[in-house]
Parts: sequence; structure tokens; C-alpha cells
Amino acid sequence: MDKIIPPHHVRIKRAYEPPVSEDGARILIDRLWPRGVKKEALALAEWSKALAPSTALRQWFKHDPALWEEFRRRYAAELRQQPEAWEALRQRALHGVVTLVYSAQDEAVNNAVAMRGFLLQRGGLDVD
Repeated sequence: MDKIIPPHHVRIKRAYEPPVSEDGARILIDRLWPRGVKKEALALAEWSKALAPSTALRQWFKHDPALWEEFRRRYAAELRQQPEAWEALRQRALHGVVTLVYSAQDEAVNNAVAMRGFLLQRGGLDVD
């Protein structure tokens, strides 16, 4: 795990934005399907529910910016419990562009932003 992912290999995009060829492998990292979006419209390579925050964490967070740092810590702790799930994503990102697709309204405070930080940080957001 000593190779660093180039930051430009990990992109973030809302599920409601149209896909483009530059997106690379589009991976939905939400536990719930985005409302009102057809499967074909997302053009996903994968829907990885295992990479989504747990239901309990998502319900606790409620996309409250005041809880952002604690959310990131808790989400990283959940991810560390299942290295096989995020290691597959990490390998994809090492070899090409991946776009983390999410459905939250807030573009700065959401699980895709946290996941990108987790992937790009050596050790997976060691902020405990």
C-alpha cells in the first residue's frame, strides 16, 4: 500500500449531473439509490454499498456541517473495518480515473468528499 493515488484520478460528481467520458469508472458510493434517477442515466461501473456510510452513521450525520470532522473520523473507522472493499477502489484509482458518485445536496460536506480524502491520504485519514 505504498503507492500514492494521483489526486486527479479521484473525482467527485453528484448523481444528478450527466456522465461524461472523462469520468472514468463511475462508482456510486451511497447506500440508497438516488431519487428519480434511472439506472441507465448514471452509467455506473459499480454500485458499492459497502463503501457507503452505515445507515446509523448517515442518520446521525444528517449532512450537518457542524458534525463534518467527526463524521469523517467515524466514516474512516468504518472503512478501516472492511479493507477489501476500499482496497478494490484504491487499486482502480491507482490505474485510472474513478468518479465517486453521490446524491447529497451539499457538494462540500458529503461521503464522496470524505471518501476521496480517505483514498488520497496515506493510511486512510489517520485523524483518530
